[in-house]
Amino acid sequence: MRKLGLLTALAVMSAMSVAHAEQQKGGVIDVATIGEPPTLDAMVTSTDLVGMISQHIFETLYTFDSNWNVAPLLAEGLPEISQDGSVYTIKLREGVTFHDKTAFDSADVVASLNRWLKLAGRGKQIAPNVEQVEAVDALTVRITMAQPYAALPALLAFNNSAAIMIPSEKQADPMTDVVGTGPYQLKERKPDQYIQLVRYNDYKPRSEDASGYAGERYAFLDEIRFVPAPDASTRLEGAVAGQFAYTDSIPVEQMDRLTNSKSEAVLLQNFGWLMMRMNSKQGVLADMKVRKAVQKALSETDMLAAAFGDPKFYAADGSMYPEGYPWRTDVNVEGNYDVADPDAAKAVLADAGLAPPVPLRILTSRQYEFHYKIALVAAEYLKLAGFDVKMEVVDWATLTQRIQNPELWDIFITHSPFLPEPALINILSPSTVGWWSTPEIASAMTALTGTTDQAKRVAAFGNVQSLIMEQAPMIKVGNFSALSAKSPAMKGFWPSPWPSFWNVSLEN
Repeated sequence: MRKLGLLTALAVMSAMSVAHAEQQKGGVIDVATIGEPPTLDAMVTSTDLVGMISQHIFETLYTFDSNWNVAPLLAEGLPEISQDGSVYTIKLREGVTFHDKTAFDSADVVASLNRWLKLAGRGKQIAPNVEQVEAVDALTVRITMAQPYAALPALLAFNNSAAIMIPSEKQADPMTDVVGTGPYQLKERKPDQYIQLVRYNDYKPRSEDASGYAGERYAFLDEIRFVPAPDASTRLEGAVAGQFAYTDSIPVEQMDRLTNSKSEAVLLQNFGWLMMRMNSKQGVLADMKVRKAVQKALSETDMLAAAFGDPKFYAADGSMYPEGYPWRTDVNVEGNYDVADPDAAKAVLADAGLAPPVPLRILTSRQYEFHYKIALVAAEYLKLAGFDVKMEVVDWATLTQRIQNPELWDIFITHSPFLPEPALINILSPSTVGWWSTPEIASAMTALTGTTDQAKRVAAFGNVQSLIMEQAPMIKVGNFSALSAKSPAMKGFWPSPWPSFWNVSLEN
């Protein structure tokens, strides 16, 4: 899927068990992140930064293996599904404990899933379809759906807006006790300095060989410190100097700087896609015609060139999935992507009853420098189309908080890895930020999730993509590669969208 990056990951993972015999416990690593996470509660945010950190603390019932198949994590195995596809019976692993030493059981699962259905964007996505979550016995849970929902296991496996398992007695909102079942536990958090995780010595790993996020998870390291480094140049220079064992999100055009440095480049080709998320709930973009004007005004090719420079690091591609994915379709892309026609945009604005200048707020952050560069180019094209653009540049934590309030923004820039299950794309949930909710997309999503027939699901996703192009709840900018860096002393690490540091050790 991700070409070189995932091929490298597969090679590393195939040798994981052999490597374990040579790996030793001990050591501390510093991981440079793009900033301070707004929370450690992985349920209440879909931020990748939170998912990357919190996956070491919290676990879900399921996860994904190296081929992006759903695999059991806290569940004993895959769910037993009734013949009509509406009842999921899940057996739980025995002997798992939380960091507070209490036993993990079905009461914790029921409480956690009910919290997820109430608070998480992806939980809210299916909450109306969930009739009951119940404990059958201490190690068995049953989920009853009003209608079949083929994407449920994938939703339960995802690590942001995640169905994390927390003790039934510690379900407060906002979260007050950071207690999970993962291989590492929280020791200390000093805002804007570090988040310190230490090994959970009573962690019970699975017995299967490591595969992607699935299988065995060993905590070789004594300690992981996640260090916020909001400035991209600071992260780059820290990587060059060997200050960090792992450095997240380095500008790809700086890849040559890592040559002969104290860190190794980690490049994930075709990592994911960039988007301009639109506020469909409130403000000028609540009118679909105005969103269409934005769509017609932009040159995604120029935006990508400004953000990444060399075309080997990006692709101007309007389809929601790249070549090689079963969900790939070109339906309704032509005429709705890379149009770069300000006069056509002005005509659409006039049809909407608006005359220039039309106020428009773009919210972005320089912690992901490519977001900022995309916003700069987009602003210039939108000005040509008659928009009065106001750029608001804030830190990433502030952005993730501000976008929760529809009064404060019109567009923000973000990105996502390509996800194995299209129902995971968070813009498709009417309760997620952007609040795209129309009868047409509701019907299309029902068709996508209401059957397990893959051919029917692929056809249904074509209708979903067509509606994204037609109603413009967001603008897909294009596909991109991601660059990070690692210490040569770090062994057992595999490149992934949300880097993890279990099964990782330090060479003496």
